[in-house]
Amino acid sequence: KGQWDCGERNLLEQNGVPFAVMGTGFTWETQDRTADIAAAEEVWAHAKEYLADPQYHVVLLDELTYMLGYDYLDKDEVLNAIRNRPENQSVVVTGRGAIKELRDLADTVSEIKDEKHAYRAGIKARKGVDW
Repeated sequence: KGQWDCGERNLLEQNGVPFAVMGTGFTWETQDRTADIAAAEEVWAHAKEYLADPQYHVVLLDELTYMLGYDYLDKDEVLNAIRNRPENQSVVVTGRGAIKELRDLADTVSEIKDEKHAYRAGIKARKGVDW
């Protein structure tokens, strides 16, 4: 996610849920790959802590697929952290185009495909609906 107001972040903050945000926005629009990799590595350090801590029953790694697909994070390190998480911890990874190794490791893989999207009709994302 970027630095703009974000519904997910607002909900988490209001409910005391710990989280970390990369904060660079859309990585495919990058102007500085080196800075984006550094930002990904910084937020990944937090994610690794969550994945190693048995007090967290669910860890959501939002849009992680892109960080692996763009080679922003070390694939083996990420896969090992997920593989070696506490026994009763569930991990949810979101994003399109997950690498094969991540799909193979997953217990469940789902693909959401939009048949029609408001954005293509010129309707911008709306607060409270899309974010």
